[in-house]
Amino acid sequence: MTDAHAPEAQAAVVDGVHHHQFDIVIIGAGGAGMRAAIAAAEEAQGTSVSVGVITKLYPTRSHTGAAQGGMAAALANVEEDNAEWHTYDTIKGGDYLVDQDAAQILAKEAIDAVIDLENMGLPFNRTPEGKIDQRRFGGHTRDHGKAPVRRACYAADRTGHMILQTLFQNCVKLGVNFFNEYYALDLLYTEGKVSGVVAYELASGQLHVFQAKAVIFATGGFGKMFKTTSNAHTLTGDGVGMIWRRGLPLEDMEFFQFHPTGLAGLGILLTEGARGEGAILRNASGERFMERYAPTIKDLAPRDIVARCMVQEVREGRGAGPNKDYVLLDCTHLGAEVLETKLPDITEFARLYLGIDPVVEPVPVMPTAHYAMGGIPTNTDAEVLLDNTTPVPGLYAAGECACVSVHGSNRLGTNSLLDINVFGKRAGQNAVAYVQGVDFTPLPDDPAKGVRTLVEQVRGASGSESIATLRKTLQENMDDKAQVYRTADSLREMLHIIHDLRQRYKNIGIHDRGSRFNTDLLEAIELGFLLDLAEVVVYSAMNREESRGGHMREDFQKRDDENWMKHTMAYLTGDATSPDPEDHIKLDYKPVVFVKGDDGELLYPPMERKY
Repeated sequence: MTDAHAPEAQAAVVDGVHHHQFDIVIIGAGGAGMRAAIAAAEEAQGTSVSVGVITKLYPTRSHTGAAQGGMAAALANVEEDNAEWHTYDTIKGGDYLVDQDAAQILAKEAIDAVIDLENMGLPFNRTPEGKIDQRRFGGHTRDHGKAPVRRACYAADRTGHMILQTLFQNCVKLGVNFFNEYYALDLLYTEGKVSGVVAYELASGQLHVFQAKAVIFATGGFGKMFKTTSNAHTLTGDGVGMIWRRGLPLEDMEFFQFHPTGLAGLGILLTEGARGEGAILRNASGERFMERYAPTIKDLAPRDIVARCMVQEVREGRGAGPNKDYVLLDCTHLGAEVLETKLPDITEFARLYLGIDPVVEPVPVMPTAHYAMGGIPTNTDAEVLLDNTTPVPGLYAAGECACVSVHGSNRLGTNSLLDINVFGKRAGQNAVAYVQGVDFTPLPDDPAKGVRTLVEQVRGASGSESIATLRKTLQENMDDKAQVYRTADSLREMLHIIHDLRQRYKNIGIHDRGSRFNTDLLEAIELGFLLDLAEVVVYSAMNREESRGGHMREDFQKRDDENWMKHTMAYLTGDATSPDPEDHIKLDYKPVVFVKGDDGELLYPPMERKY
């Protein structure tokens, strides 16, 4: 190819496997993947650099579309704000496990990221003066915590949906090559060099090898290891699992965020934007209980704090409902106009799924598994790391699958839509710069062999175990033993359950032997990735003997900066089927990056989190 935006030429077929060649291959077409594709396509204009995107879903079905409330940027359109305050809030909200250089980049580049989207055509809500409107969100403050600030740029409560549509339209405009409903299953990585990706085409069951100089992972999270989750069914950690199986490290996997306001019993998300507009959390007696826990910013405290407070209210007998097992989100005082114009989706969700009208009655809510702070370790250039500091040439990651670590142990709301745009753009731009100076790495002999073996083994499985039963057992136990509160005993028990599930997984049965859209096969492979990652999450959590951010240990209730102000780095070192994780998982550590001022003093020293 000589034109970066021209349709790919007919792929060669060798021994039944389709072979493609692109300078840059992006896995995933959510917000991070498409922002990387746009940046790469724009950067590649006038060059011969080619870009291809492999996506398990049609791009506009990606999970970015489920993000509701907004995207943070210190535009100061509504009230005084600046990037320094945003940096401070990000670091403090992440309970000081945030790499501070990454937080500074995120806050500084946020303004351009929003303006980029505006120029692409995103229909943000507007002030009467025509500026991008902004609303409050949890953990975002002015003047270093003194009061809430309006920092979230939004499009009603459909911000992620609008971002996804806008990015896709601009990818089409730039002629980005999409391979829709292709399931990436293996990274071709030998002797420290990236040579491509192997994918399974869902429509035909055929295998495709994509030779590439650079690969960008933008595959999203893995919340489907939990039962109560806001995550879509497809968020099974495939990209993170591919990295893990190739022996590359994963970072801070113990930190998983539980969003406070999921519909009780269902986990379907009600945006924090509701509280940003003034909605109030109440217990069974109608008390605004967050006033007791966070007297300054109340219901707009960071998510980890609000989630724990909600669970504590229920545990201490102040929960609502017949079983006293949830609290209430009260939107009734906001009025029908605000709910129908600024929060139309969550209003509809409550009516549709619970039969409750938020205009006239409070909505039952409880925390739901929402976001992985940990994932594939990268530096601030979005380069994937081989260890604490060494980049893997030609390998990049951005979005929820990546850990830069800009979210530390607790991500602030609206920083995820920002993260995918800031670091997705960086990944695309840096990949173009890299590929222009290197040649293609030769593919290994029979590059599709590993995926072919995996697919054939799973498709031919005739055992007695049901994939749905194994997945349900994993999810229910993760909710029970590794959710908002954890102990060494609960985590140890969870590891035994995961080992048992691995043994049962060897005896699965697949009923659909076909090749076209075989969801039976797809779900079986996805479960394999979920079991891998659940073990890393639980083992890392059992090892971290403190409470910090989204990781709350009831047997170690205090944050321990002396011993645990460091990132967990997990490495796969042996046979993952052994009963003791110590036999096949090595845990190491990486220091948190702190930023110093001109006087040599820390700009953001760890402090007690008071709100």
